[in-house]
Amino acid sequence: MRAQEIAISPDSGERKSRTIDVVTFGETMVLFSPLSTGPLRYATHFEKTIGGAESNVAIALVRLGHTVRWISRLGDDEFGTFTRNFIRGEGVDTSAVTFDHRHPTAVYFKERREGREPNVYYYRSGSAASQMKPEHIREEQIRDAHILHLTGITPALSDGCKETVHHSISLAQKHNLTIVFDPNIRLKLWTKAEARETLMEIAAKCDVVMPGLEEGTILTRETEPEKIGRVLLKNGAKVVVIKLGAKGAYYQTADDAGYVAGFPVDQIVDSIGAGDGFAAGFLSGYLRGWPLGEAVRLGNRIGAYALTVAGDVEGYPFWSQMNLDGDRPDVSR
Repeated sequence: MRAQEIAISPDSGERKSRTIDVVTFGETMVLFSPLSTGPLRYATHFEKTIGGAESNVAIALVRLGHTVRWISRLGDDEFGTFTRNFIRGEGVDTSAVTFDHRHPTAVYFKERREGREPNVYYYRSGSAASQMKPEHIREEQIRDAHILHLTGITPALSDGCKETVHHSISLAQKHNLTIVFDPNIRLKLWTKAEARETLMEIAAKCDVVMPGLEEGTILTRETEPEKIGRVLLKNGAKVVVIKLGAKGAYYQTADDAGYVAGFPVDQIVDSIGAGDGFAAGFLSGYLRGWPLGEAVRLGNRIGAYALTVAGDVEGYPFWSQMNLDGDRPDVSR
């Protein structure tokens, strides 16, 4: 199965009118990372950058040579300006970003721990992005894209955000976009039961659904990739891709399935952002017309890159850095 066959394909005239490869929207926060390891109570010096699943994917895709539009609301404050400028500086189209003078830009902190995943502390309640409503996503911002990329973080932020997700799906369906959904479950934002009900409803409307293994279990109550895939296909997806961490990923369609091995990483520096890197790599392979298994393999490669550098987006490679082996990239650099 070729990647471009996995979802609705516009006719040739429609394709020529589309100037954006991917459109995505969601909350991006200012990220403070301590320069030291250990409890935050002892940290005195921090680095300031940004982090957010959707903007992570947008930045990674631009570095891989694609055009991406990111839509969001930011506080009309210094952090909001910094966030917009950072993402715009990476080459992402931020023309649809709006500023809110009543609600702030969210922030979060990482707590570094030697040899373990960092703890993350969010301060996002009442943020500008949580105030998103359907009227903040306009039809002209969606219709000129090939893919709508969504995550399950956005509907967890507020009822208005959940309505906005469904509104964007309706617009994407009207204009025959491929809809890609990464559940990206954040249990600090809601319960497993709430997540399951809302995200399965969203997944039913999407062409590609790509959870992690634990997320797939939360959604389907199944523990094996093959069974998770079958439930999500029955629910409405055309393609299911399940991220398996160091083991790679598993993909399944109505007539094809397979495991794709991951790439070994000698030293994991920071695991946050690796799943978003996988999503960007997979979407890049899809947009290049690669077979489904090769698109998944590219996702594994980009995810491996992300593990080697501290920060949410700092580890994503440019296409020119991929050290191509034949016509496929090599994870080493």
